[in-house]
Amino acid sequence: MFSESDGYERFMGRWSRLLAPMFVSFAGVTEGDRVLDVGSGTGALAAAAHTIQSVLVTGVERAPAYVRYAREHEDGRFEVGDALALPFADDAFDRTLSMLVLNFVPDPAAALQEMARVTRAGGVVAAAVWDYGDGMQMLRTFWDAAVALDPGAAPCDERHMPLCTHGALSELWRTHGLQLVDEQPLTIETGFASFDDYWQPFLCGQGPAGVYVSSLSESARFALESSLRSGVNLSQRARAWAVRGVLT
Repeated sequence: MFSESDGYERFMGRWSRLLAPMFVSFAGVTEGDRVLDVGSGTGALAAAAHTIQSVLVTGVERAPAYVRYAREHEDGRFEVGDALALPFADDAFDRTLSMLVLNFVPDPAAALQEMARVTRAGGVVAAAVWDYGDGMQMLRTFWDAAVALDPGAAPCDERHMPLCTHGALSELWRTHGLQLVDEQPLTIETGFASFDDYWQPFLCGQGPAGVYVSSLSESARFALESSLRSGVNLSQRARAWAVRGVLT
């Protein structure tokens, strides 16, 4: 049995750790920056940011298991906390980043306000979310098969999540007064060694897809596995939408 953090690493870690260096570069992290990682998870962004000299990364994450994992495996300061009530002073950071989290926050606008509050004037606030509708092939393949077998699964499909379409993040950023707003696609590619390498992480109960699989009867889970086995491409692409803006 895998722990919550190990399950995340198996399911999404292979993607987030490839995306993180691209997102850190897009956000313009430079030498000596004080960086806040909102929704720091198991520490992928911190690992990428620490390749830049003298960068100081603080991570805040709601899940204690993820915080423990990050503390054990990455440099930086990691705290348990809520994106809607960041436990930091005003103007404390040069860049505040959130990777693959904001679409899960109950009130993204309030979270953005908090991210802006703790960022100094002239600093950068940036976020990235997966394009669940089209760009995240691993999950698109999964949900297309799941809904074909069980139309009642359609509301669970992550394509309905907020902020995951082109332009949604930049609209939120402009609405809340960020300047020089730029939104770009970030695309990564990875492969699976076998079908089991693709399928087994879904059994770890991580994310909406993992929760859905956990809810299935044994026969329904076998039917979904069989359907996927016949159609999965082991070479996969994943696209995220990333936005950055400057705090005035």
